[in-house]
Amino acid sequence: MIEPIGVAQESVITSLGTMVYYTPTLEPWTEEGESHPKPTLLFLHGFGGGSSAYEWSKVYPAFASDYRVIAPDLIGWGRSEHPKRNYQANDYITTIIEFIEKTCHNEKALVIASSLTAAFTIRAAILRPDLFSALILTTPAGLSDFGEDYSRSFFAQLVSIPVLDQLIYNSGVATANGILSFLQNRQFAHPERVYPEIVEAYLKSAQQPNAQDAALSFVRGDLCFDLSLYITQLTIPTAIIWGKKSQFTGPEIGKRLAAMNPESIKIFLEIDDVGLTPQLELPAVTIGLIRKYLKILI
Repeated sequence: MIEPIGVAQESVITSLGTMVYYTPTLEPWTEEGESHPKPTLLFLHGFGGGSSAYEWSKVYPAFASDYRVIAPDLIGWGRSEHPKRNYQANDYITTIIEFIEKTCHNEKALVIASSLTAAFTIRAAILRPDLFSALILTTPAGLSDFGEDYSRSFFAQLVSIPVLDQLIYNSGVATANGILSFLQNRQFAHPERVYPEIVEAYLKSAQQPNAQDAALSFVRGDLCFDLSLYITQLTIPTAIIWGKKSQFTGPEIGKRLAAMNPESIKIFLEIDDVGLTPQLELPAVTIGLIRKYLKILI
């Protein structure tokens, strides 16, 4: 919800509504006389109260000179359309595929994705390998991996209670203090790395009309699945980055998933001293790793 310099806002229509996306095509990224098309680098944000393409905004401008960079707000998040519905995993798998079809114009995409969205991206790549050339994923987890059922957790059950779910969202999620507390205590390894702009961006997204529907579907566990049931079917060259201090799904889960498909998962890196979103907590390190892995995977 807060864009870097030189970023244009565009949109496409999917089966669930309009998806807004951001692309650095304005000054200083415009290049006169450029004749060779750039490969597309697609950044997909993860889920949580107030998530949006902002999650990658400290990373994706670094690639604007060499790639056609696009970073959407997924359906139900940021400035994209927020249809009132109980969201399911297939909603996002389908719209990721549709988005690539509509924006990549018969070109395979290099996709960089985060957390549960990264797990959806794996499933999309299994269904449509013709759309993907490589994946770089941070903490890809279905959140019910290896038989763990997140939806049975106390908090998921609590948020499944009608009326109470709205109260929890409005008072505990869509407020500056609620977002700050979550970022500092659950998402980041070091609370001092959370600065006011991050909170502002998350808050703007969380307060969009009907933003609670996608967020509550996530928190209830409606979107969760067991990625271990799918990971062996992946054929796209993949690198995985995992924060050692990720509180939701630890790196041991990631190592188990990677070990199930070593032919496609070429790289698994555990980063010390970082939480769920290295792209926000350590953006310079994340940029360096993406550059390194693009050279290896392509």
